[in-house]
Amino acid sequence: MIFVTGGTGLLGGQVLFDLVSQGEDVRAIYRSKSRLSTTLHLFKYRNPQVGVELFNRIEWVQGDILDIPALTEHMANCDQVYHCAGLVSFHPKDHADVFKINREGTFNMVNVALELGVDKFCHVSSTAAIGGDNTAPITESTKWKNGEITSSYSLSKNAAEREVWRAREEGLKVVIINPCVILGPGNWNESSLTIFQTVSKGLKFYPPGSNATVDVRDVSYSMIQLMKSDIEGERYLCVGSNQTFKELMTVISEALDLPPPTRLAKYWQVWIARWALKIVKGITGRRSAITKETVHNLFADKAYDTRKLESEIGITFRPLTEQVSDGISGRFE
Repeated sequence: MIFVTGGTGLLGGQVLFDLVSQGEDVRAIYRSKSRLSTTLHLFKYRNPQVGVELFNRIEWVQGDILDIPALTEHMANCDQVYHCAGLVSFHPKDHADVFKINREGTFNMVNVALELGVDKFCHVSSTAAIGGDNTAPITESTKWKNGEITSSYSLSKNAAEREVWRAREEGLKVVIINPCVILGPGNWNESSLTIFQTVSKGLKFYPPGSNATVDVRDVSYSMIQLMKSDIEGERYLCVGSNQTFKELMTVISEALDLPPPTRLAKYWQVWIARWALKIVKGITGRRSAITKETVHNLFADKAYDTRKLESEIGITFRPLTEQVSDGISGRFE
């Protein structure tokens, strides 16, 4: 039996689909019953013929990774664990929540896995937990740097990794995967898929920075291959393509039959927008979408070296055009 957290999210849902399609017995934890429809949509999109049947093979259990007694009950008799649950937020007001869910939740997960004698544990981290500057190319061994602009999210994911490594010292076999921005089918108002929603409204400006994206199918495939192998005690960057934000927005715009952005956003323009949104927040109570961390990321140039993972499992990552195509054709509310 395989235990999966975060199964109602973009990556967790894909992991569930791939595992069940391969005939694995899977138990998945969920918090809100209403979120199950999101995973069901994914299954029907991936396999219109038998998607519902595959979905119904999952043993769903309601619970929370912060509830240790429930975790202990639900994880019982499971040989492997895929820990995909987490909170992604770069807003300062979410500092306590991201640490509680990402670090404390992972602390609970590995401790229960140790107690129950789980054979192997796969932890989903992030490129945000590797390195702290614009060192290029960034590798798994890039030194972590905590600076003034380091987000709470980055700190929480790095802290979560430390819990996983601590559990390994206590006898748990682990692998860690560090994906970049994940693209795939889903709700464009959620997680990393908001990039599709933003571009779909039409953009004239693009930020000067760069980052990386990866297809959700490639992340899931990598995780499963690592868990099936004898590899343990390693972490792997999982990056499909490195590109500028202009290139990313252009590919999405063209796939949506929209004109791509052509004007470079200046640093001062973004900061004016940030302060304007703060004023709006003061009047309306709506949270600003632009923070110091997001401004920094828009202007940072980051590139990642994924040769370690490629050499270990022989994966060929899908190109950006294919990542975008799947995200657009698989959109659902």
